[in-house]
Amino acid sequence: MNAHSRQLRLILPVLSLIATASFAGPRTSLAQGKPAAVGTVERLDPRFDALVPPGAVVERIGEGYDWSEGPVWDRRNACLYFSDVPQNKIYKWQEGKGVSVYLEPSGYTGATPRGGEPGSNGLLIDEQGRLLLCQHGDRKVARLEPNKSFKTIAGGYMNKRFNSPNDLVLKSNGDIYFTDPPYGLIGLNNSPNKEIPFNGVYRISANDGSVTLLTKELTFPNGLAFSPDEKSLYVANSDPKKAIWMAFPVKDDGTLGEGRVFADVTSSVASKKGLPDGMKVDEKGNLFATGPGGVLVFAPDGAHLGTFATGEATGNCCFGEDGDTLFITADMYLGRVKLLTKGKVR
Repeated sequence: MNAHSRQLRLILPVLSLIATASFAGPRTSLAQGKPAAVGTVERLDPRFDALVPPGAVVERIGEGYDWSEGPVWDRRNACLYFSDVPQNKIYKWQEGKGVSVYLEPSGYTGATPRGGEPGSNGLLIDEQGRLLLCQHGDRKVARLEPNKSFKTIAGGYMNKRFNSPNDLVLKSNGDIYFTDPPYGLIGLNNSPNKEIPFNGVYRISANDGSVTLLTKELTFPNGLAFSPDEKSLYVANSDPKKAIWMAFPVKDDGTLGEGRVFADVTSSVASKKGLPDGMKVDEKGNLFATGPGGVLVFAPDGAHLGTFATGEATGNCCFGEDGDTLFITADMYLGRVKLLTKGKVR
């Protein structure tokens, strides 16, 4: 399977049945002299200059992956973890050491070999410093234990297995919010193994571990992030026919009110690689959202301020180091760029 185009996999699901192509293997980009860049930086609004310094470039710090995803910064160990979903691995990046395999398998622990996208996708560090994973193949939200075993946090809804948990975010009270599209199922929505007839957004209660369905209105819910005050939950819809980001008001009980379209990039899908996917929100409420063209930066009012135009289908991003570095997973690449703004790291 050519896993280098999420957009093509959406439009032509049959590609997920093709065997994964071999590649030379992941490596750290250590070019002599000036670091290699991932794409360019496009400035569309003067407000962008307050977030991204002049002359900023996305430095290529890793390459050779099948589909890089789910980056998360581990503050305690000063390193970045990220998934390679088709390869069923999590990689670790550290300054001065580069990239190494951290965990294999990461999302599918079954004995029967399979293709598609079996590995972990979205990753999260909880308040105790533990790694949480969205596992496509095992169809669970899980926690990595000290002995590298997995503890299931949530495995289904109403006695039915999830499709393939994709991305997750932690609320300050400990509740976990996550999306459950069908990308880990071979055949996607047409998979005979799909037990839940819709693709939902859910919450796992920190109090008792119960799972609540928050919305099933999105066709392909994907990345999600809270506003700084946690009064809004942003959710990406990675559907080429309706490529949007929704903003849902968060009620006092943690459920969601009626959502509104925050941004719509459906018109860009035909001309630019990628779809609305992972995202993060900085301390000022600006969204750094992967979508057609790379990482699109939106002001809280929805204005498109600028883009880190990676030139590749771009899966996700996260803040790391001191909170002023944005790490970007763009198909086969891992990149980073220094910012003038900051986001939360754990």
